Amino acid sequence: MSDRLDRGERPSGHTGTPEGLRAILSGAVPRVCAAAVALIAVDGAVAAAAATGELVRYANAAGTLAAERPPARRDSIFDLASVSKLFTTAVLLSLAEESRLALDEPAATWIPGLDRRITPRRLLTHTAGLVPTRRIDLELPEAEPAERMAAMLTTPITHPVAGPYLYSDVGMIMAGRIAELAGGAPLDALVRSRVTAPLGLADTGYRPRSLPRIAATEWKPERTGPGCVRGEVHDETAYALGGVAGHAGLFATAGDLLAFGEALRLGGGPMLRPESVAEMTRDQGAEGAPFRHGLGVRIGDPGIAGPLEGAYGHSGFTGTSLVIDPARRLTVVLLTNAVHPVRGRDGIRELRHAVAAEALRLSR
Repeated sequence: MSDRLDRGERPSGHTGTPEGLRAILSGAVPRVCAAAVALIAVDGAVAAAAATGELVRYANAAGTLAAERPPARRDSIFDLASVSKLFTTAVLLSLAEESRLALDEPAATWIPGLDRRITPRRLLTHTAGLVPTRRIDLELPEAEPAERMAAMLTTPITHPVAGPYLYSDVGMIMAGRIAELAGGAPLDALVRSRVTAPLGLADTGYRPRSLPRIAATEWKPERTGPGCVRGEVHDETAYALGGVAGHAGLFATAGDLLAFGEALRLGGGPMLRPESVAEMTRDQGAEGAPFRHGLGVRIGDPGIAGPLEGAYGHSGFTGTSLVIDPARRLTVVLLTNAVHPVRGRDGIRELRHAVAAEALRLSR
């Protein structure tokens, strides 16, 4: 990769931003990511906010600077990647509250032909024995999304069921499809009616349209020609499934993601009942992971929680993360486009840890 990725003027953050968080983000931009927005809430009030970088910095994989480089702002929209899994989980739990599904019922109830050992709980804890990923776009390059989804649902079990833990996008895609069948609506409609509308999250959804506010991701010439992906899901499998899937596809602002996290921290209302959130954030006993696992959430994941031991949340491949620490009354959001213009850049783990450490400092 060209060293042009690490050169050029560094954009300034927003005025009025607490210096600690702004310094952390400015130290990572553009080396780790082209754009970054972070929010730290203590007891429900934003204690620190920062936005820096450029939503579109590069024109290609070589690091050539783009002709137009709009600045990141607090209301910029980012591809959440696997943070989307938390929204799928919330939908499934809301359906369970209405007895439209049961977490320990065979998934074959909704998807005939599935191994009856597969249950929604095992899908949400990544203990269903399914492979981590399946590039259905490469297997069926000419197929329509519906045909690809049908093929995805035939993915065989290749690992032990009930554990050990094996992170599986395939499993979360199945979970999203179960939600659709049990809920009687497409997943994007279910997320809207059961999560974003009740919480008033106007900037969260699949297949966004507000292009000027969206951060670019990777250079994929097969999809975008000479430019980088912007406004379309980065994840290849989610894109092949039409942009809506249980494992990825959601876009959001930091403010919306913070509101979602706060709803979970405070017990779920008006999205979920407190008992559902308690079950979601309870250690489900999945073995073999470097953290404990709830339903859809990681508990004490050192990759995102840093010094916030016991906090729960999830990260996204694009460079996003949500961390919720009820004991310290903290909700921490970090949105970046660390895959712009190419994946594999170093430093996102360290950036997440630094933001978590700043949150810990502010909570004291």
